[in-house]
Amino acid sequence: MPAALDNLKHIVVLMMENRSFDHMLGALKAQDSRIDGLTGSESNPDTTGEPIKVQPQAEFQSQLDPDPGHHYPDVDLQLFPDNADRSTVPTMQGFIQAYFQQQKDVNHSHKIMYYFTPDKLPVITTLARKYLVFNRWFSSLPGPTIPNRAFAHFGTSFGKVDMDLLYLGEKYLSVYERMQNAGRKAKIYYYDQQSSTMGVVFLLKSQPQLFGTYDQFLADCKSGNLPDYSFIEPNYSDHDADDGEALASDQHPDHDVQAGEMFMASVYNAIRSSPVWQNAALLIVYDEHGGIYDHVPPPACTPGEFKDQSTGFEFNRLGVRVPAILVSPWVPEGTVVSPLNADGTIDQERVFEHASIPNTVTNFFIGAYDARTQREKNSETFLDLLSLPAPRTDFFEFNIGGTAPAAPAARARVAAAGGAFTAHGFAEPAPAVSPESISVPAPSPLAMNRNRPISDLLHNQIDHLHKAELTLPPDQQTGVDVHSIQTEAQASDYIRQVMAKLHPRVARAGGS
Repeated sequence: MPAALDNLKHIVVLMMENRSFDHMLGALKAQDSRIDGLTGSESNPDTTGEPIKVQPQAEFQSQLDPDPGHHYPDVDLQLFPDNADRSTVPTMQGFIQAYFQQQKDVNHSHKIMYYFTPDKLPVITTLARKYLVFNRWFSSLPGPTIPNRAFAHFGTSFGKVDMDLLYLGEKYLSVYERMQNAGRKAKIYYYDQQSSTMGVVFLLKSQPQLFGTYDQFLADCKSGNLPDYSFIEPNYSDHDADDGEALASDQHPDHDVQAGEMFMASVYNAIRSSPVWQNAALLIVYDEHGGIYDHVPPPACTPGEFKDQSTGFEFNRLGVRVPAILVSPWVPEGTVVSPLNADGTIDQERVFEHASIPNTVTNFFIGAYDARTQREKNSETFLDLLSLPAPRTDFFEFNIGGTAPAAPAARARVAAAGGAFTAHGFAEPAPAVSPESISVPAPSPLAMNRNRPISDLLHNQIDHLHKAELTLPPDQQTGVDVHSIQTEAQASDYIRQVMAKLHPRVARAGGS
């Protein structure tokens, strides 16, 4: 076995929300031609027929509002405009047309073609260049969050392409249950009680020991008690925490992208400064593209045994490409998986999707395991990419700074992640303790908006938690009319109440 796999003890996955590869990393092509990003000539026609090119004008917040469509019909239009033949290669020419449907504004619809330059995203772009970036990681289906996240947890969405609560049965266990049954440790770390965990409330109710909070993740890194497999979820809403404010960090439009950068930096710093660094691999990936432009057509894939009853989709094509980065001291710097040649071709195209996550974890920690979907079994695994004969000794850290006041718990999180605070309670960069120190700007103080109307994502999360709540005895239910919930503040308050009942004894920080 390669030295890296002999030493590997911890796989960590951080899954963010709703951004495409081109939107976040497409500009890196100018730095490295092997990266399949943007040349600047890519375009989509708007509803007047005018071709609109991609532009480096993406903003951290307030640009993609309303939220771009990313349900199955929206994505189908983005891939196959003008009723194109679905058996052909997607043209990727319907993104502007799809976004125009949101508010019928031609100029606004052009913003779906905007992308970030690397200087605006120091965290994700630095990790991509210092470690490994995937040219071909796709969401598992052309649809929204919950079925795509189900592929990351189960290797299937059980025939669903929408956000309805999934009927799971017992045929295919989650990767966490597989690990537990094999005597291994696995845990989903959600941000806090007000944010909750996305799309797995059924598992939370029956297997609460598989869950912890982000504070516990930081403590487990520091103590070296990280599980064999960890899945981290960001904060899904702007809300009042028990000790101050919590800014949404999932990067789901219209949440602030810089807040997500800070969260990614905190995850990296926590692992990098911990005793487990040389025994760990961190995958940062996005659940789906969020309706935002990407130029690479999703390929066909193994259909499996499921078919969506409402759309007829046979799961024979992947969803839109998303950013994916693998971080480990066993990865050669500047690795590009499926790199482009000078002529734009790829010698060996390796296609990854979210089913690659449970497949990789299962193969490595458990070994032979037949009770998986054919889709999962056929998916690529990624641990062979930890290819160095010895771990790297180069070192950098993210200095997480800014000017926004922070509550005590927020100060503790920043401190644990490599930042520091003045006596006045304002964040400032931590002292440099390495050859390279990379500054991570804080979001604007105006980024917080508790009264923001709830997104489709939060609406469905509330619906899922409500269905889980109704399985409790009547005297344990909240009695909240979920139809009255309109803002993120109201949503987080309801989620907190339900989580207190579904998961009343969250393991304290530092627990195993």
